Amino acid sequence: MPDPKVIRQMFEEVAPRYDLLNRVLSFGIDRLWRREVVKVLDLRSEDRALDLCCGTGDLAIEINFKASCFACDFTWSMLKHAKAKSNQVSNPLKLVAADTLSLPFPSNTFDAATIAFGIRNLSNINDGLSELYRVLKPGGNIAILEFSHPQHFWLKLPYKLYLNVIVPNIGKLLSHRRSAYQYLAESIIGFAKPDELNAIMIKNGFHNSQYKQLTGGIVAIHYGQKR
Repeated sequence: MPDPKVIRQMFEEVAPRYDLLNRVLSFGIDRLWRREVVKVLDLRSEDRALDLCCGTGDLAIEINFKASCFACDFTWSMLKHAKAKSNQVSNPLKLVAADTLSLPFPSNTFDAATIAFGIRNLSNINDGLSELYRVLKPGGNIAILEFSHPQHFWLKLPYKLYLNVIVPNIGKLLSHRRSAYQYLAESIIGFAKPDELNAIMIKNGFHNSQYKQLTGGIVAIHYGQKR
């Protein structure tokens, strides 16, 4: 399991170039993935949403155009960048420094909750999902955007080469933090397959739990509801 202190320090170091690396490494498709998450949630203007492991706030800002959004991260530098971006839109985010495993919100608070590219960095996925379940209202929706495993055999080898060779070297070139992007590659390769993560969500009480894969299975959106 990832060490929270190591993860926090790593994201503190990459925060200044985080957005640039996201765009370069995903060829800009990450924006479309986040918009798909917002569509899945089917938010109403009166809803209250929670985005965890928010990073620099990209998904939270998309959500905030549809509903009131609280954005949480346990990395100060990420929140600093999220605040700067949020201040440029008409309805700024409500930013909170918080650990996903111990959220400072009452139970049954939010109509929707999201986590994008963060669940594999939690030291305990079950504890994280348990907290998400707790703060959601009954009937509330969860959507998890995470890297996945390609569906097509002809994508598997190129994808593995891309993760193991290209990602760390681009990370070194643009952020001078090769180890952080080596960790990114290793954490994706070693993470649960979509069916496995779906089973973990069901185990933690989410019903109607399912997923859809995007971009040939490179990422998946997992979604479900609190009973």
